[in-house]
Amino acid sequence: MRKFAFGAAAAAMLLGSAVVMMWRLSAADDVSPPARSTALPSVPVSAGTVVAADVPVVLRGLGTVQAYNTVAVKSRVDGHIVSVDFKEGQEVKEGAVLFQIDPRPYQAALDQATANMEKDQATLANAQLNFARDSKLIETRLAISQQQYDNDKAAVAADQAALDGDKAQVEAARVNLSYCRIASPIDGRLGARLVDKGNLVRSTGNTTLVNITQIKPIFVSFTLPQNTLDEVRRQQDRQPLAVDAIAGDNQTTLAEGKLTLIDNMVDPATGTIHLKARYDNQDERLWPGEFVNVKVVLSVRRHVPTVPEQTVLQGADGHFVYVIKPDNTVERRAVEVAAVQDGKAVIAKGLEPGDRVVIEGQYRLNNGARIRILPAGKAAATG
Repeated sequence: MRKFAFGAAAAAMLLGSAVVMMWRLSAADDVSPPARSTALPSVPVSAGTVVAADVPVVLRGLGTVQAYNTVAVKSRVDGHIVSVDFKEGQEVKEGAVLFQIDPRPYQAALDQATANMEKDQATLANAQLNFARDSKLIETRLAISQQQYDNDKAAVAADQAALDGDKAQVEAARVNLSYCRIASPIDGRLGARLVDKGNLVRSTGNTTLVNITQIKPIFVSFTLPQNTLDEVRRQQDRQPLAVDAIAGDNQTTLAEGKLTLIDNMVDPATGTIHLKARYDNQDERLWPGEFVNVKVVLSVRRHVPTVPEQTVLQGADGHFVYVIKPDNTVERRAVEVAAVQDGKAVIAKGLEPGDRVVIEGQYRLNNGARIRILPAGKAAATG
């Protein structure tokens, strides 16, 4: 009997311990673990605003600066150069003396031609006196014969012809003498002296003494694709198109000019049309032979939305940007780009002036991402 009581008590104790253990396990299951945060970290970006601006419609090409006038100065008479009256590279005005050819042979020729003319003038004067007397005597038909009258009349005509020939000789000698003084035919800038003092030059030798180029004003010669010809002609008919000459860095504007020539045929070998623009070039920033980039301003888009060029991304379905929403999340929005020039993208559709967009850091974004706006330049440096 005692053994049974002891066993029952032990069983009761074991059952109680099991009930307590199960209760503790059940209580432990009811306690939830600490919640884990599901919020994603914000992406650092730089922001900008869509700006309405007037943007020119431009065509671009490569051009060569061309002197307005170029003259190769040569001698028109034979002789030795006795003086050189300029410095290489200087600017000269039309009529300025550049070289002097020895004038003495040509002065002597002029003096001789003048002497012959004076002699023939005297001969003519005597013949005219004789003919005047004959004209009075022939009326009586007693003191002079008709033959004598005709002879004296012919003598006057012959002497007059000789005198006219002498005058031509004098003028030719005077012109040759003037050619000994070689002057600049245009305003311009001199190049290097090609013939020195003391050298013999000949009119038939085709020797250039110095080159002169007129650079104020000046031209730029360039080409554009033939498919732009119709629009260029249409706009040029309204008013002369503005043509900017740009330096090799494609940033610095050297000069602003006007289109003056649309050539009369397309080059079939290249499919391009040749054009020329004129520049005042008073500051001489354009130099003959220089290569420049050319920007032809066809028209101006007025009050169109623009963003920095790097704002627009290229996707499989076209261009898009990330627009910043008021809660600092972004929306991926498709856009149509009308043009990209001078670091700006012109938006034809998809954005309005005043919209805020991501301009840096957008490569780490997706639609709906949360952002943290940093100053320009900081987002790109933040990993």
